[in-house]
Amino acid sequence: MFTLTISDKPIAITNADEEEARELLLSDDFKDDLKVLESNGAPLWDGFASLNVRAANDTEKAEFEDADFDDEESDDDEDEGPYIMFLVDVTDPDEADEA
Repeated sequence: MFTLTISDKPIAITNADEEEARELLLSDDFKDDLKVLESNGAPLWDGFASLNVRAANDTEKAEFEDADFDDEESDDDEDEGPYIMFLVDVTDPDEADEA
């Protein structure tokens, strides 16, 4: 598992392998999401702070493993791909406007 940090603060964790984790967490689409999604009323990322992907620590792994991803049970043996879980409380201001 690998963790995305912003200015050394753990923000998100994924169960992807290292190459895929870097590809997912440092992609332009995910970076755009980080600029929109908020934690405590502020964007997760300002577009300038340093982003880093590192091996997840034991605490982060335990939090990921305890998460309920609300999977639809499927009889398919297809791999769903990696999950990404935020390690901070996150809100989407666009969804709040719609409510």
